[in-house]
Amino acid sequence: MAMSREAPSLVKLCVGTVIANLRYVGDVSGVDLHLLKDILPHCTMDQLICIENSTQDVDLSPVTNDLWKRFYEQQFGEENMMLVVKRMKQKRVVFKWKKLYEAKIKEREVFRSKSVERLKQRYEEELAKKQSKKIQICSKIPPSGNKRNFSSVSSSYKVSHIKGNLMKKAKLEYLKSREACIHASMRKNFEHRKSLPSQSLPNSSKSINCLGKNSASTSKLSKSFSTRG
Repeated sequence: MAMSREAPSLVKLCVGTVIANLRYVGDVSGVDLHLLKDILPHCTMDQLICIENSTQDVDLSPVTNDLWKRFYEQQFGEENMMLVVKRMKQKRVVFKWKKLYEAKIKEREVFRSKSVERLKQRYEEELAKKQSKKIQICSKIPPSGNKRNFSSVSSSYKVSHIKGNLMKKAKLEYLKSREACIHASMRKNFEHRKSLPSQSLPNSSKSINCLGKNSASTSKLSKSFSTRG
């Protein structure tokens, strides 16, 4: 003979219906606490906050305090939760876990805002350092007279420098040339004849004719040199 299943009570059916529709639950001031112990543990944090804010005439902390302790541990870790329990025992005080949860959230928000401010300040300092290291273009233009004098001095220096180099090069080329050798030999011969005593007229006339020829050749060589220069 098969055993008949016991039908659920009306209270259990009502509790199950409330649990399935917690998102619509608000004020629970008319519900007994022993029933709320079965209903509220199924709430999310937002649903629990909504029920507590809607229920003004009844203190729900005897039921919700353990629930907020669980939320604290889920949000901040078991280590932080145990640290709070230890401090409350040392100081012999008891705080509601909802207040402890709200205080911890506020503390983290303050810490986060301070961290953001520090990062922002460091970023601005680094940006200021980079801006100070950048090359700044001067908008002031020097007077035109100074610019002209500077350019004229630099150009005259360049021209004189180039001219001096060209003259040295031309002089070296001339000293190595055939014309310079001929002129040197002619000068040497002339100095040598000058030192000799004067002899007969025919010889002097010959020397004069020779000198005339040499002078003509010298003039031709000097013309050729001038055309080369």
